[in-house]
Amino acid sequence: MKRLFPTLICFCMFSLMQAQIHEVGLFAGASNFIGDVGPTNYINPNEPAIGILYKWNRSPRHSWRASFTYAKLASDDANSKVPGRHDRGYSFDNSVKELSAGLEFDFFDFDLHDLRRQITPYIYGGLSYFRYDSQYVQNGTTRVDDQSNSLAIPMVAGIKSNITPKLILGFEIGARYTFADDIDGSTPKSDQYQQLKFGNINSNDWYVFTGFTLTYTFGNSPCFCPE
Repeated sequence: MKRLFPTLICFCMFSLMQAQIHEVGLFAGASNFIGDVGPTNYINPNEPAIGILYKWNRSPRHSWRASFTYAKLASDDANSKVPGRHDRGYSFDNSVKELSAGLEFDFFDFDLHDLRRQITPYIYGGLSYFRYDSQYVQNGTTRVDDQSNSLAIPMVAGIKSNITPKLILGFEIGARYTFADDIDGSTPKSDQYQQLKFGNINSNDWYVFTGFTLTYTFGNSPCFCPE
């Protein structure tokens, strides 16, 4: 009896693992930056972004999601409609390597065991960790100080549909509120560059990913779902 109980626990855990539906796939799109340099448009994709993602669907309404995304970030005051920025003429180039994990929630039931065409809007939130070049601006030129890392809060909204029994196509827009303000060089981290600060030092940087996801589903159906 003492051995039977642990055996049953292990069997149940294994069964639950087998019953889940998993997704793996790609994200392809573009990024834009919102900060103290360049345009202030919230959605203005101008640089490439690409990534991989994984989802563990726990129910027809929610799934755990993890992703890695690489994106270029660039912005130019010359493209800004704010007169002060346009006249200033600063610009920068950077990149982010982001790991993100969190929860995706579907507004309608999205049952991957149902082979009929389904469509639902969704939202995603969690926590992101990213690496980038900490920068500063000196004599009108943006320079790299050092490699740095920070955290961000992802806020994503999208819509998705199963285009085949195994493939799901989605389109999403995801803003990241970062805990950094030196992606564009406006608030350098190093003490030796503190006199070079400019812009709104009380507002952190944002970046946005806009694009498509394509995922492949796999995993066994739960026992209550028809084969």
